[in-house]
Amino acid sequence: MSRHIQFLIALVIVIIMPLFMKSGSLASEVLIYGLAAMGCNLLLGYTGLLSFGQGVFFGLGSYTLGILLTRLPIPMPVALAGAVLMGAVGAALVGWVAIRQRGTYFVMLTLAFAQMFYFLAYSLPGLTGGDNGLMDIPRTSLAVAGQTIVPLATPWQYYGFVAVIFLVVYWLLSRVSDSIFGRTLLAVRDNEERAAAVGYNLRLLKLQAFVISGAVTGLAGALHALMTGIAPLSNAEYHTSEMILVMTVIGGTGNLLASLFGAAFYVLLGDWLSTLWPRWLLILGVVLMVVSLGLQGGLWGLFQKLWSLARGQRGHDKSSGNAADGAKAKGGHA
Repeated sequence: MSRHIQFLIALVIVIIMPLFMKSGSLASEVLIYGLAAMGCNLLLGYTGLLSFGQGVFFGLGSYTLGILLTRLPIPMPVALAGAVLMGAVGAALVGWVAIRQRGTYFVMLTLAFAQMFYFLAYSLPGLTGGDNGLMDIPRTSLAVAGQTIVPLATPWQYYGFVAVIFLVVYWLLSRVSDSIFGRTLLAVRDNEERAAAVGYNLRLLKLQAFVISGAVTGLAGALHALMTGIAPLSNAEYHTSEMILVMTVIGGTGNLLASLFGAAFYVLLGDWLSTLWPRWLLILGVVLMVVSLGLQGGLWGLFQKLWSLARGQRGHDKSSGNAADGAKAKGGHA
């Protein structure tokens, strides 16, 4: 499936979500975690790096935006840019250390960074709010010369803002993944030794992937804090890294659109199950096990199979129609 078709599918999903969902905040949450899963997918699906440090970048984005908007008189877009920058810087630091190891040791290093960042945020209540988080983060509308250009007061207005950002980032990441750089990352994922023998700088490539992933995940964290009006400590804990990783795997690795599928599945299923039973995480765990065991390619793998079957059926119907027309033509000629 071509990149342009996948972008059109993402565009259609973004457009139709308001038609089928009652909550603008829930719809925004799907796209926000879709961004975070795309950042994780760039590491796991394209570079082969299993990182448990995504919560670090998500939390950095949340705290950076919260600190800038609550303590400095700066425009909201500047605060978002600062969150992206801090996510990239944090990823550069984590990646510079972690990529020096491979396999289990790499995973343990990213997990260690996640735990360190959590306890650092917990231990600095004057900066991060500690256990309470940063409260009262303002969600100001986009304005020029005092005139409101893009209002963000209501949940659905904010969804429109997030949707535009999501589509822009999706398009940029798709260009990156289809570029020579993206193809080189796939070569590193498939065979590091051969990629190194060809002459690629593996550490530099992995570090660049980390920086891009951290920037996107930091943006997601900032948008989440802007939506809720709070940068909670939970955004920096291990569970956030685990949740983003699960979304990525459930959606399917190695494809950006799959990240949106995984985020939508996790967020919407979790929201629905929470209304059925207080211990809904048990049910969610069983569902995730079934998906993991039955769908090795994730939801994207299932979508590709259905897409291939639909195209095959159309091709079969077309060939059958051509055969029937040919038989009629022969009968008429006789």
